[in-house]
This record gives sequence, structure tokens and C-alpha cells, in this order.
Amino acid sequence: MQIRLTCLLLGLICIQNVVAQQRDTVTTLHEVNIHTAHHQHQDRSTTTNRISIPKEYLEHSLSGNLVKALEEMPGVQSIDIGSGFSKPMIRGAGFNRIAVVENGIKQQGQQWGADHGLEIDAFNVEGVNLIKGAASLLYGSDAMGGVLEIQPLSANHPNGVYGEFSTIGKSVNDALSASLMIGFHQGHWTVQGRYSEQHFGDYRVPADSIVYLTMRLPIEHGRMKNTAGLERDANLTALYRNGRYTASYALSNTYQLSGFFPGAHGIPDASRLTDDGDSRNIELPYAWVNHIKASTHQQYAFDQNIWSLDWGYQYNHREEWSTFHTHYDGQTPPIDNPDMELQFRLHTLTANVKMLHIWDNHCNSTFGINTEMQNNDIGGFAFLLPSYRRQTAGLYTLTEWSLHPQWTLTAGLRYDVGHIAIDPFSDPYLLQYLQQQHLSSIDLEQYRWSCYAVDRFLGDWSGAVGTVGHLDNGWLMKANLGRCYRLPSANELAANGVHHGTFRHEQGDTSLHSEQGWMLDLDFSKEWQHLRIELSPFFNLYSNYIFLSPTSQWSLLPHAGQIYRYQETAAILTGGEINFEYHIIPQLCYQLKGEYVYTYNIERHTALSFSPPASMRNTLNYYLPIGDLFVELQTIASQNRIAQNEDATPGATLIHLGCHLSLPVFHHSLQLNLSVHNLMNTRYYNHLSFYRKVEVPEPGRNITLGLIYHFNLNNVSK
Repeated sequence: MQIRLTCLLLGLICIQNVVAQQRDTVTTLHEVNIHTAHHQHQDRSTTTNRISIPKEYLEHSLSGNLVKALEEMPGVQSIDIGSGFSKPMIRGAGFNRIAVVENGIKQQGQQWGADHGLEIDAFNVEGVNLIKGAASLLYGSDAMGGVLEIQPLSANHPNGVYGEFSTIGKSVNDALSASLMIGFHQGHWTVQGRYSEQHFGDYRVPADSIVYLTMRLPIEHGRMKNTAGLERDANLTALYRNGRYTASYALSNTYQLSGFFPGAHGIPDASRLTDDGDSRNIELPYAWVNHIKASTHQQYAFDQNIWSLDWGYQYNHREEWSTFHTHYDGQTPPIDNPDMELQFRLHTLTANVKMLHIWDNHCNSTFGINTEMQNNDIGGFAFLLPSYRRQTAGLYTLTEWSLHPQWTLTAGLRYDVGHIAIDPFSDPYLLQYLQQQHLSSIDLEQYRWSCYAVDRFLGDWSGAVGTVGHLDNGWLMKANLGRCYRLPSANELAANGVHHGTFRHEQGDTSLHSEQGWMLDLDFSKEWQHLRIELSPFFNLYSNYIFLSPTSQWSLLPHAGQIYRYQETAAILTGGEINFEYHIIPQLCYQLKGEYVYTYNIERHTALSFSPPASMRNTLNYYLPIGDLFVELQTIASQNRIAQNEDATPGATLIHLGCHLSLPVFHHSLQLNLSVHNLMNTRYYNHLSFYRKVEVPEPGRNITLGLIYHFNLNNVSK
């Protein structure tokens, strides 16, 4: 309640301040049209389905969560972990199939888990280049499903000191976030520092109970117990430009702490859900992650060549804590940190070299090398992901021809090699338990190892050909056909243990091959005076898609249930997006955004797991001299095409509304964003949510107030 009152008072004070200023001065502000700005920034010359999303769009959707802000783009979905953190999915591809690139370096953490968020400060994003579809050619194995490329620091800032202060309040979890950025631009240098902090409590749902495996679990006072959390981010970025030489440097530290709903970790138990009277405390079980990243981009242009070097180091440290428990007799708590269930410490070193050679005005070629080395250590009283070392290297070339003023053709080829070494692990308590079960020698040898030793070299190639053309009838057409791949990850090869967050025994397969597929991506768009339409169909055919499949075997581990094993299959992912925009009158705009993904396991004749449902957004925007008002009707279809043993999810219809205002305050610019999500407090489910397995509904009605204040010491409004 205090958060909501504070947000309301801040809004009233700002509006009163503006009214007072407008009595003395007349200020002309340009119309803000986010959707038009979005389309104007779209790269119309590249053959890939690439959309540039500017900072202004992200500010209007500011919620402290980058993935949720991008979810409004058709084709982008969000895998949610409660109301605090999310991870991206593009056209039904997620986890290790999506690359997030910042300052030329791929973000590397523990993204294989559904309960692991994206460790990037949402306030520190200058803009995003969204690539829908395969991008393995330029970005390597992890990008076969798409890329979120965070735009680098811009030098387009006023001389002297400038800055930005942002704050957000949300009613659904009493969240309060704040971020302060101070920058300096002079001569060849631009330097920015930012600190952000977010705190949120247990989030509210429109339900008083949930049902899991016929057990009814209470949700006292409509709050999901122990789902509170916090995030702290520190960022320092520097940009240097002098003639043909450009260099950028970035250092960041992200810390996230979030509680796990006790009914969704381990075996659900109603006794663990009793209200403790504090909606902001974080008890066991919980997880925290600290991600440190240092990177640099160096670029030099001479004659007909542009050379660039990207180098980066990342350290991802994640721990999951839960009251010590054992599945075997005789196991005693560790002496140090007895409640630390899992620990992952991932070191990643990345180096990329690229050269762009301009042959003439009609042809240029890019040649590049990507290398990456990883080392992952583990700890804790439980076992799931093994210790491993992984090295990859890729060599690629891409050529672009301007065949005609209206047509461009691109073609490229890439080959990657990888080596992964996984340490074997045998739990002595497990061996003792199995011996007590009087198993055969064959079963005993099979189950005593929580992880077999793996030492494999893998290699594969990808290629693509694409074209973009401006047709005579005014349509812009893009077409891409390519082969892509993905090297299997450590968890797919060797994970073996009880994953409490997903209620199953997950088991890897050391014989898995690279994931391979052919991708066809099309895009058609046209603009009239008051109308714009864009259609983006795609078709992906996988020869061996890697997925987690329920088997007919039951685990010999106690309390582990059915074995889910990573397997390969032939599969199809197809569908598309539509983006329709019509200006009824200059001040009133209607927009339709729709997306559909169809997945098919060819061998089993079922859908693939984690298939997003079809959805549609109908939005009306009314533009004012100082901003816009909007109302949106979001329709989410039922998802009944599911994988074996996956739960179907009913559809829902939601209403959202809000406004975006740009106001002059103290000779500077203040942006006010007010929105109400799920106005009718509808109970619905997200098929991709981490909590869907235990039938936890999505957050209820959420009022969000965001304020962004831009300033500089020269009193020049941005």
C-alpha cells in the first residue's frame, strides 16, 4: 500500500509542477509515436528478419524486466520465474537456442534452466536489435533460434555532464526500482556509469489455492509466499572515437536474489505455505546469482577494410539454498554451508576477430573467427549438473552483393569445432543405498554413477543465402534459407539427478549429436499513407531436435519419480507473425499484433514441449501533443497441443491500458509511464511459466508507474 501511495503522490507532484510551468512558458513538444519510431528504425536493407528497437520504445515499456518489455513484439515470448525475472523465447525456441549479445560478447550463464533469469540490467539498455530466426552463421551455435543484440553506447550526447534518473513502482508485488546514470561527453570520449536497484515482495494472484497432483495447497491472502527478491546492478561504460579508430569498454556486475515458492520446490507441502506475516522476507528455498562481465570492442578502418576485435570475460556464480535433506540413509549434512543445495561457478573467456572488406560499391565480404572457453565447477549437497570444460571455435564468411538498386543478395558459410570434457561423479551415499536394494551388478554399475565421464570433439557447419527486394508494387520482401546447428550442452549430455524445480529426474545422453536443421524465413511488408502491414512466416525442419522426453522407466532414486531423458528426434517448427497498423485519424491509431507457432515431433506425432500458444494484441493509441493514451485487448489461445505428460493450458482475454507523457520539468525532460495490466484481475496461466507445473496462475491486476528524468548541466533538454 505504501508503494502505491508513494507512486500516486509522485505522479500528482509531477503533474502539478508541469501545470505551474506551463502558466509561465509555452513549450512545443514533438509527437511521440512509439510504433512509428519502431518501424522507422527497422533495417530495410538487411536480408535477415532484423528489427531495431530504440531506447524510446523500451522506456515506454519500462518495467525493470527487459524480456517482459520485448514480449510486446510479435514472435517474442517470455519464460517467467514468478514476477521478478524472465528469460527470452523467440518463435518457440528458448534456453540455449537464443543468444543475448552485449558489446559483441554472448551472455553466458546457467541459461539451461527454466528457473534461471537473464542477468542484464534492464535500465542500462540503449536499444535492442531483435533477430528472429537462425543466426548461427554470425553468432555461432547458441543462436540457432534468434538473437537479442543489445545496442552499444552512443556518442550522440551533449558535451559536459548529463544523466538520467528512473524509478518504477508496481502494485502486484509492491516493487520499487530506481536507477541513476551519470555520463560525460567531451571530445573523443563518452563515459557512463549507472547503478540500479530493484526490490519486490511476494506477488499477488487472483486465487486462494492451487491444486497439484490432487493436493489442494493454500495461497493465503492471495500472495505467493517467498517469491520476494531483489536485484542490484552496477555498470561502467566508456567509448572513444578518433578518426578511423573506435574503442569501447564495459564493466558490469549483476546480483539477483529470489525466493522459490515452497510449493514449487521439492515435494509440495501445505505446512510450508503458512503465512509468516512478512511479504518481503526471503526464506529457504531461494537462489542467488552474481554475474561479472568485462569486455572491450576495438575497431579500426583503413583503405577498404574494417577490422574489429571483441574480447570478454564473464564469471557467473549461482547458488540454490534449501533445508538439508537426503534421499539416502546415512548421508550427513556438509560441515560448511549445510543448506547449500547446488552451486555453479562458470568462467567464460570470449574472443572474436572480424574483418569487413569492401570490394566496390556493390559488393562487400565479412570474414570472422569466434572462440570461447568455459570452465564450470559445482558444489552443494545435491547433484544435477556436472563439472565440465568446454572450448569452441568457429570460422565464417559472409558476402553481400547489390545486384540492382532494388535487390540485395547475401550468402555465407561457417564451420565450428567444439570440445567438451565432463568429469565423472559417483555419490558414495547413492552407492550404499543401491547396494541395500540388492540390485544386479549391471544395474548397480549403471546407477552408481551420477555422471559418466565425457570427452568429445564435435564439429558442424552452417550456411545461409538470403535476399531483400523492393518490388514494383511497393512491397518489401525478405527471404532467407539456411542450415543451422547447435552443439549439445553439458546438461543435455550428462545431467543426472533430481531437479527439484521441475519435479523430475533429469538424465542426459552422452551419445547426442549436434542439433541440426534447415530454416526458411520470409518477411513481406508494405506502407501506404495511413496503413502498414507486415507478414513474417517461417518454417524450420530439424533432422535431430534435442528435447527432454519422459521415458517409461521409473528412477531407482527415492522420491525421484519418472526419468526424463534428453533425446533426439526429427521435428518441425513453423508459424509466423502479423503486424498491422492503421491510422484512423492522425491522432488515433489501431494496431494488431499476432503470433502463432506450430511444433511437431515427427517420430511421436505430438507437439514439442514449451510450445507457446497463439496470441493477439489489439491496441488503440490516441496521440496527444505531450504523449499518448492506449487501451489494449490481449487474447491468448488455449494450448492443447502439448508434449507427452505436459499440462494443457486454457486461454485468456486480458485488458491493459495506460498512458505515456513527456513533460518539461525544471527545463529538462520528464517521462511518465502509467499502465494497468490485467485490468479485470483475470485468473489465467502462462504455458511457459516456471510455476505452470504446479498450476500457479499469473500475477493479478498490476498498476505500474514509471518516471524517467533526463538532465544535463548545460540545461539542454534531451
